[in-house]
Amino acid sequence: MPVLNERDYLARAVETVLTQDVDAPIELIIALAPSTDGTSELAATLATGDPRIVLVDNPEADIPVGLNIAIRASRYPTIVRVDAHSELEPGYTRRALQTLSRVGAANVGGVMRADGRTPFQRAVARAYNSRIGLGGGAYHGGAAEGDAESAYLGVMRRAVLDEVGLFDESIRRGEDWELNLRIRRAGYRVWFDPTLSVTYWPRESWARLARQFFATGRWRGELVRRYGLVNSLRFFAPPALVIDAAAAAVVAVLQLTGVLTGIPALLASIVHLPVLAYLVLLVVVAAGPGGGAGWRDKAWTLAVLPTMHFAWGTGFLIGLIRGADDTVDTSRIGDRNTPLP
Repeated sequence: MPVLNERDYLARAVETVLTQDVDAPIELIIALAPSTDGTSELAATLATGDPRIVLVDNPEADIPVGLNIAIRASRYPTIVRVDAHSELEPGYTRRALQTLSRVGAANVGGVMRADGRTPFQRAVARAYNSRIGLGGGAYHGGAAEGDAESAYLGVMRRAVLDEVGLFDESIRRGEDWELNLRIRRAGYRVWFDPTLSVTYWPRESWARLARQFFATGRWRGELVRRYGLVNSLRFFAPPALVIDAAAAAVVAVLQLTGVLTGIPALLASIVHLPVLAYLVLLVVVAAGPGGGAGWRDKAWTLAVLPTMHFAWGTGFLIGLIRGADDTVDTSRIGDRNTPLP
């Protein structure tokens, strides 16, 4: 479990890990990054109360670095990746181990079920759980059981991780997708099991959400630079939306100022159609079922979806053109005292 500034979520996440009904010895290795909100002190208290908790330092604060440090410190042949912003459902680990054995997979993952405690966070969760929000990946949309491109978190065979080389520490976002690509290229199976469920608590504020998705999008652009069309086509939808919206804005200015008139203006109006369709889709999703029932939840959905798509799409285009450089997800750093919306 890599951890940075997670005091509000850590205790519950640890509890759901240590109460898994597994007929085998377990340990929870927490890779502690330099937190500023008391997370490290809380982790030390939790470790004092349970010898199964092992603390290791992750001074660089990067997730793949912390994961590798924790994996190398582990003693057992199965690695269960967990997250401080997530809660494992009862029986998760036991069922995952059974699935690993049943299908002969190297990595098994399940469904990310996002949830929220405020109207804003519930709106983000609603977007996460929607095929519109994150593009319909198996662990977001709940597809049928079977071979998968990647796995959310993942229950993995340690021997396979050692064989393919653990997480790539040069990749700060999307490291799980890249690891699963190497696992599949080595001839092993990555498997999706919809009976496995993990509750995920999204970012708590608009600024945090935007920073998270910009960083994630920029790293996806970097992964496209490295691996090309091995990346799923769904990853190209947000940047296509950003490009079309920018083109529509330029055409609208030219039309309103009279620079573009007549048949050329009519033909150029085609660029407005995807934007109009997207706006209609936003309204339909916001007004539809799911998430909280209150009007604030629905209103936040209208803001959350385009924030996710445009921040991710803009980051993607920059990453595709310039690479990710040293881009980090700063949504876990600073403004911890910002009131929840």
